[in-house]
Amino acid sequence: MKVYVNYNNRAWKKYDIDFEKIANAGVGAQYKDAEVSITLTGDKEIHKLNREYRGMDKPTNVLSFELGDDVLLGDIYISLDTVKREAKDANISVEEHTAHMIVHGVLHLLGYDHLNNKQATIMESKEIKILQKLGIKNPYADSICELCSSCPGNKLIKFFNRFHIKSGGVWHLILNALFGAIAALGFAPFNMWWATVLAFMGAYHFATRDENVGFWKSWLRAMPFGAMYAIAMFWWTLHSIYVVPALAQVYSVWTIPAVIGIGIVGAIFFALPFGLIGFKKIRNNIKPVLFALACSAILWLREWIFTGFPWNPIANIMLGFPIVANSMALWGALGLSFVIIGLIAYWVTVLRNIKCGTCWFGFLCFVALFGIGLVAGRANIEYANIGLDAPMPIIRIVQPATSQSSKSPMTREDMLQYAQNRISELVDLGQGEIDVDLIVYPETTYPFVARRGDIMPIAQALQNNVIIGANTFSGNEFYNSMVIADKDGQITEMYYKSHLVPFGEYSPFSFFKATAELTPGLGPELISIPYGEEQEFLFAPAICYEIIFSNSLVGRQDLDAIINITNDNWFGGTPGTYQHLDMVRRYAIESGVPIIRANYSGISAFVSAEGEVVSSLPVGVRGTLDGFVFGAHLTPYRTIGLNYWMLILVALAGLLVWAIGKKH
Repeated sequence: MKVYVNYNNRAWKKYDIDFEKIANAGVGAQYKDAEVSITLTGDKEIHKLNREYRGMDKPTNVLSFELGDDVLLGDIYISLDTVKREAKDANISVEEHTAHMIVHGVLHLLGYDHLNNKQATIMESKEIKILQKLGIKNPYADSICELCSSCPGNKLIKFFNRFHIKSGGVWHLILNALFGAIAALGFAPFNMWWATVLAFMGAYHFATRDENVGFWKSWLRAMPFGAMYAIAMFWWTLHSIYVVPALAQVYSVWTIPAVIGIGIVGAIFFALPFGLIGFKKIRNNIKPVLFALACSAILWLREWIFTGFPWNPIANIMLGFPIVANSMALWGALGLSFVIIGLIAYWVTVLRNIKCGTCWFGFLCFVALFGIGLVAGRANIEYANIGLDAPMPIIRIVQPATSQSSKSPMTREDMLQYAQNRISELVDLGQGEIDVDLIVYPETTYPFVARRGDIMPIAQALQNNVIIGANTFSGNEFYNSMVIADKDGQITEMYYKSHLVPFGEYSPFSFFKATAELTPGLGPELISIPYGEEQEFLFAPAICYEIIFSNSLVGRQDLDAIINITNDNWFGGTPGTYQHLDMVRRYAIESGVPIIRANYSGISAFVSAEGEVVSSLPVGVRGTLDGFVFGAHLTPYRTIGLNYWMLILVALAGLLVWAIGKKH
């Protein structure tokens, strides 16, 4: 076969390439009189051709134009600019990669194509054989890291590659939904962190194996992942509908619409990072940085949008590894999630192209960030254990563990008698074998509506400082409150919950009536309780899920603890109960402040400033828990704050993209 070479870009002249030998390597005797034209060009010309003839507005490595003639086979265009970039990423020579492009182009002229997985397999096999004849290594051999062939990620990619799953096809969408469901297993009570890692690896692999498919296609393809991820993580919120029979009769009709709603919101938000990396002209070696940043940005948005629900940040899958988890004292769940996602995405990228030097550089940058986090985590653990000998109050947590349905007598007389009996029961529960300085009861424990100036009979009977959750009335408004009473029973402080639960405590939409219509408080406070000999215990109050909002309760103030009263009775033994405790642990690490948690039905606990559950009462167990807290300190994360850390991550991601671009 005759080969005519045209040099439209003179820079090609410096490379010693035998175009005729390479082009003829895979051609049979029947084409000995055939002719092929090879035009050596650059990105500018091939970009124009690609846009004009293929409708793709970007440069490419090689284009083939068949003439449909047995003698004049057609024309091949090869761009030096793209070939050089790809050769550098793959850590091979320009000559070697050009040979691959010539063979690829000639096979197109001979009728081979890669429009689907079957065609691609046939064409790639042919390329490999021809290149082997030329003494060139299989260009696809290192798509999977041979050095790490035993690692789970490698095996996962190899496993899925065997099925030739079409991008955007039905099986791709089904797999994405499966990945989304599996990704939720990394959180409590399952704590299968590796499942979350592998699920994100699989979803990222399929999202990026086809370059530059565009934002909309990438987003739509990832929506099954986002939908099932949200449903698998948040389905337990609907359990509350069925706890009280009277409520179930009214609200059970909303169950299926609510599940669909959770899926739709999850599909939109959790799929967004996948859509963003689908933008054209974003190179694979910087996609992991942008993907990690986008995932962190979604977590940041979840602090605010739809009243906020930043539940289960990816960082929480590391709570089983104290040093790793304590890196949140440096950069919060926001930063640790950024690092974890970046490592996952870069590992997939490296496994697909072991020779990509800039991919390795990006991966090692995230490894370095992970290492910095470990150093900060170890330091936070040390700080959290300072002050063990300092004088602190002995605190008793009371866990009534009464079912929600049994708290709702029907008649007024029954309700009054029930409330009086409950006061006696709560007083009996609050008594113990040792003297304590403070007794903490959970959210909504007090069976009457409380007002400022009232006498708290439980504190009066116990002759002790008492904190108890109650509904309160002030100025014609009802509040979900934390009530503080002294040893004489006098109510000294009331903290009004400021971050109310939509649908449960207020109606976000006029057509949907909430189970209660409460008024929000004014925001975070610090409350001081005297104890011992002229000593003060300074704490920040938090009611229910106020504890899940990053650095929302305390600023840079010095304090002794956070007291979180809650009632997870609504969620029974569902994952939500265990995940709520993990959100408390996260907050303790981020803030560097120990947390006293009183939960109506469990899990009540003393949580240290390093996020360790020091002691706890399990779900459904009635009883008390005595303990004390220490080690409160100011963390870098609490000093800088959530919003500034988001800006730092944006700047860090920009620096990484710039550095990788410089090395490209």
